[in-house]
This record gives sequence, structure tokens and C-alpha cells, in this order.
Amino acid sequence: MKDYQLSRDLTAAGVSQKELQRLQRNGELERLRHGVYVAPMERDLEAEHRLRVEATMELSSGESVASFGSAAVMHDLPIWSNAVRKVHLTRNRVAGGRIRPNVHLHVAPLGAADVAEVDGIPVTSLARTFVDHARTVSIAQSVAAGDMALRLGMDLAEMVEQLEMAKARRGVSRARHAAALLDADSESAGESISRVVLHQNQVPRPELQVEILGAELDEDARVDFLWREYKVIGEFDGKIKYGRLLRPGETPADAVIREKIREDRLRDLGYIVVRWIWDDLWHPQILIARIERAFARAGLWV
Repeated sequence: MKDYQLSRDLTAAGVSQKELQRLQRNGELERLRHGVYVAPMERDLEAEHRLRVEATMELSSGESVASFGSAAVMHDLPIWSNAVRKVHLTRNRVAGGRIRPNVHLHVAPLGAADVAEVDGIPVTSLARTFVDHARTVSIAQSVAAGDMALRLGMDLAEMVEQLEMAKARRGVSRARHAAALLDADSESAGESISRVVLHQNQVPRPELQVEILGAELDEDARVDFLWREYKVIGEFDGKIKYGRLLRPGETPADAVIREKIREDRLRDLGYIVVRWIWDDLWHPQILIARIERAFARAGLWV
């Protein structure tokens, strides 16, 4: 069953324009876009855009496939709002692209290998989606999406082939830069963006998701980032991190306390632990200074 209704279907079912307006005034329906209505409820950015994609595909010709940020949403890649202000579609044509209030229609070559299907919706493949998306958004957004694409099975050889096919398209150098930074070991968008910030500030590339062994630890401790030569650990704390760490019967407070004990034991093993949150990534100067101070302290211990 669809989670949206087209105005043409409502009309066919006997709902008059006056009745449709009444349903909107009473809060029983809200307009998702021109000609599309949904039941009012809280939806996150991805869920709302997915509905827009599904409805737009139903209203468009069968030649189109979801692409760019819209394909990223369908593939469950992390996206930012600037990438999905409109539904992005691509058609296998040499001309005729256009931008409308709700839809950005791209025209470009599309082979059979460039197209996949997600929940019955034709979309560009993971590799094509990454390259198209990376040509049009920031390096940080590209790497976050690309890391997830790798975890979902994006083929590296196919990605390289897509970069080559896009060599004459605008933004391909940016996409190549992002591709060089991808790492499937990043487990969240926050970790991916952290790596971009570190790279842009000439911080040595850390190892990712490293298991720390030691008698003082009740169990092996896996850390987000490790600069082994300095014995410095980096940990990104996203809002959902402690929720992900919950064990059966634990509360978020229990997880925070357990994480604090784990960190103390890592310090007992001689490691310096540097933690950061989303706000630090948007204003990284203080974070970079903290990491550099940790390196300097480690240097004194050698």
C-alpha cells in the first residue's frame, strides 16, 4: 500500500476539490508536493524524500531513474538537506535536461549496468550514485556517502569505471578526491567526516576500528581511531552512539558509565584518549589543537 495519494486518484475516488481542501484544513491530509498528499506525521528528511521520489516516479515517464541525492536516499546513504531540495532524475538522452520546482531532470548516458532497483524504484547503481553525488556536494558529504556505499557492497572497480566515464562532466575532480579518501571501516557519517577534517588539517591518517588488548580491560576494546606511534586514541561521540552500545537490560546512563570505565582503563594502559562530537567537526580548530597536544605529550613519553 502506498504511503501517499495522488490528487488524480482522489478525484477518481469521488473526492472533490472542496473536500480535499477541507481535509487539509482539518489536518487529515497535507500536501507533499503538487498533486501528492500524505497523512500528517513526523518524518525525517530521508523518509520524506523517499516518498517524494516514489510519487515523482509514478508521475513521470518510464524513462527516468532516480539519481544523485535522490538515489543516495533510496540506497540508504547518508545525505544532507542541500542534496535533496528537489527530486533528482536522470534520463538516457543527450539533451532535454531541466529544473522544475519539484524535480531536477538530468540527461546523461545510462547503460544497463548503471541502473539498479530499490523497492521497485529504478535508481542509479551504487557506484554511479556515488560518483554523480560526489560531483555535486562537499567532500565531507561525498566521503560519508561513499564509505557507506562501500559497506553496502559498492564495487571499487565499478566506481573507478564510473569515474572514468564521468571524466568530461563537471565536478569529477572533486569526486576523484573523495574516492581517494574512502574507507569501509568508518562506521558512521560522523567518523567519515572526522577523517575528512583530519585529512584537511594534515593530521596523520589513523587506523580505524582497532582492537586494543590489555590485562586491565574486561574485554577487548575497539576504538574508532588509533595513532599507534603516539598511543593516541580518537573517539567520535554521535548522538546515537550510546544507544548502539546498549547491552540487554542497560539504560543509556549505564552505557555511558561503562564507556567511562573503559576509557579509564585505556588510559591506564598508557593511551591518550581524545573525544569529539558533531559541533567539533563544524569548528575543527580546537579539536585539531587538542589532537596535536596529545601527539606532543606522547612525544615526551618516548
